Amino acid sequence: MNATTPTPVLELTGIHKQFSGIPVLRDVQLRLYPGEIHALMGQNGAGKSTLIKVLTGVLEASGGQMRLGGGAQGPTTVWPDSPRAAQRLGISTVYQEVNLCPNLSVAENIFAGRYPRLGLAQGFRIDWATLNRRARELVARIGLDIDVTRLLSDYPVAVQQLVAIARALSIESRVLILDEPTSSLDDDEVQKLFEVLRRLRDEGLAIVFVTHFLNQVYAISDRITVLRNGSWVGEWPVGELPAQALIAAMLGRELAAQSTEAPVSPVFDEVTPALLQAEGLGQSGQLQAVDLRVRPGEVVGLAGLLGAGRTELARLLFGLESPDRGVLRIDGQTVAFSNPMDAIRQGLALCPEERKTDGIVAELSVRENIALALQARMGVGKFLSRAEQTALAERYVKLLGIKTESVDKPIGLLSGGNQQKAILARWLAIEPRLLILDEPTRGIDVAAKQEIMEQILRLAQAGMAVLFISSEMSEVVRVAHRIVVLRDRRKVGELPAGSSEDAVYELIAAEHDQ
Repeated sequence: MNATTPTPVLELTGIHKQFSGIPVLRDVQLRLYPGEIHALMGQNGAGKSTLIKVLTGVLEASGGQMRLGGGAQGPTTVWPDSPRAAQRLGISTVYQEVNLCPNLSVAENIFAGRYPRLGLAQGFRIDWATLNRRARELVARIGLDIDVTRLLSDYPVAVQQLVAIARALSIESRVLILDEPTSSLDDDEVQKLFEVLRRLRDEGLAIVFVTHFLNQVYAISDRITVLRNGSWVGEWPVGELPAQALIAAMLGRELAAQSTEAPVSPVFDEVTPALLQAEGLGQSGQLQAVDLRVRPGEVVGLAGLLGAGRTELARLLFGLESPDRGVLRIDGQTVAFSNPMDAIRQGLALCPEERKTDGIVAELSVRENIALALQARMGVGKFLSRAEQTALAERYVKLLGIKTESVDKPIGLLSGGNQQKAILARWLAIEPRLLILDEPTRGIDVAAKQEIMEQILRLAQAGMAVLFISSEMSEVVRVAHRIVVLRDRRKVGELPAGSSEDAVYELIAAEHDQ
């Protein structure tokens, strides 16, 4: 915090919010100082998203006070009643999914809805020269060297995130809220984003940083506020809250000393025949020839950096893409999947990487989402009754600890971690023999990650084969009985259970195959 400006630029006190009489925020407070990056932490469902919606005018608080500082008359009570009203107060938000228009230019995206216009004599046409000049100034301010006249879709997600920040700055923001901005970025892109955030902090901007990556909290933040179950837990300077204490504050309990080191307990041996075996499986331009085997009761970790080919392999195995080389065998018999239904009939299931676009159907209920795969497998003309769907959903809600008031609640209203559990429930409902999990813990909180990892081990111990894909190397080495390592869309080696993260990274970084 800047010692010469101790007054918060924005302060929320005693914030309450109810939905249908049910409290979701209780006496929450948040103080944002100019020239400071403030991490807002909590499990999924802790109230972070609701608080941000109150802050940005999407939701109206049921009680409390919001004061904006820095004016000539001192702090002023404000209540933005819409996102546009919040923007007029200098409050901007950049969401996890970039909310821009890929078919427009970078400059058009930055000033969408606020294009500079020529005068009456020119028919109030858009002043393209001014538009592009201002856009160039804004992207230069955040250290971005791109052609602002090109389509946004021409640039990668990392650049699109920075363009979204430039748009936020174009309204002369005093408070910038970043909701999971790094979830789709690789390490180099994260560092580039952090350089931009530090530059903006040094200019005096107050920045709210929401993330599930603890290492990033300590790399970039100055202050931390923790929410739990809709209530304010506390606020700390980052140097006064060690990581273990932060996790304990989020969970409301101390972590067991070995909670992140659960032992691997394989139920198979080396002579167990493979359930799935791929020999030289690949696709031109997507994946070089890969050998892979997965046995019943085995968790095979698929490790590699972003772009290594992990998701491409998963899609080939599940029939979402067709290989143009190699052989796939199930129980020793050669198979060729023309679509995912062929894979499902063979006992395969896939929890996809992008749960919002490829996983959940947001408008449908938890019950309907869980029943989807089983209903599809039953075929045309055969239907699960509502009672059967309800019984099925309630069973898995209890089994996986899905937090929802009712199985009839729209799944889009659940937290990310609970959505992920519901997708897992969908595929468990068809009792698969092989479960492919592509980034099952991405964007969910520490406690939900812990529960999902424990569930993976329980499934394997019950005899299910699991192919586990994660960018979190600590997760891969923790649960995998064997680790298959990919680099540059090809397999570069395998490592046994108990291998260290360093061993995986060394294999990824090796100049030649091992």
